[in-house]
Amino acid sequence: MNKITLALSTSLLLFFSAFAVGDDRSDWPSSMTVGTSSQGGTYYIYGSGWANLINQKLGTNIGAEITGGPVQNVSMVQLGEHDFGLVTMGPALEAIEGKSPILPGVKHDKVRALFPMYQTIFHISTMKDSAISGVDALEGKRAGVGSAGGTNSVYWPRFFDLLGYDITTLEGGSGDQAGQMQDGLLDAFAFGAGLPVSSVSQLEAQSEINVFSFPKDDIDKIVKEYSEISRSVVPAGTYRAVTEDIPTVSIWNFVVVNADMPESLAYEVVKAVMENHEAMLKVHRSAAETIPENVIYNTQIPFHPGAVRWFEENGYDIPDELKG
Repeated sequence: MNKITLALSTSLLLFFSAFAVGDDRSDWPSSMTVGTSSQGGTYYIYGSGWANLINQKLGTNIGAEITGGPVQNVSMVQLGEHDFGLVTMGPALEAIEGKSPILPGVKHDKVRALFPMYQTIFHISTMKDSAISGVDALEGKRAGVGSAGGTNSVYWPRFFDLLGYDITTLEGGSGDQAGQMQDGLLDAFAFGAGLPVSSVSQLEAQSEINVFSFPKDDIDKIVKEYSEISRSVVPAGTYRAVTEDIPTVSIWNFVVVNADMPESLAYEVVKAVMENHEAMLKVHRSAAETIPENVIYNTQIPFHPGAVRWFEENGYDIPDELKG
């Protein structure tokens, strides 16, 4: 085969390949958004890095949007305002049941699960010189709980009320609240996210801190009250202040999309994430849990057909009742 024939054959191959891909993607949006959280939170870091990875792998144009967190994200996906949303299972399920504080009474029946992210692991940090090293010492004090509409602003007040602690909870960006605690404007920063929480790590780089959670009896009460909450730990070494595992509670996070998303797009996104684990680990350490085996931790939100196809093609069963 001479050089001219080879060049022509290569050009034709590229032409027809591009045509096939273009035809397959004809119903894909030209640009898309993913709802994350406040800047500095794990959602924002994970969502931004994930969007960049998908753009590189699929040639898409996905931008990360700063939001109030999962409560807002699930509603934005339901309304079609965001293409992707990062959510925790509790607020997502409540929204599906029509219990969203943003759209009360509206059943979020178009929300579909795409893939597992990681566990949000709840823990409390205080300044070392505050002498507050346990939740009982927070009685009558002020704790920052992240942005309005976020997982933390939903669950920490519920936890404190359930357990009978008189703790004032205040909302705000995670980075801002860690700084406010350092400045003495807050007594504690109660937060859950994929570990390590960047704002806590940044704070510890400047000052000594305490990190703790609930005692065992409190943990028992929490997991009994909330079916979506599991037992977990803050592993030793997560922060310098954590020299041994700290028992605590957690909740799972998933990426969700609207039921109207093209099946081929949903399939290719799941494929890109699940087959590029090392690249996901560079996005955030919490992506260690972004693996197909963890698909089992969604037991309530229907999966998008594109996600179902990828998981089942790769040997992971999706229950019939969860096939959206």
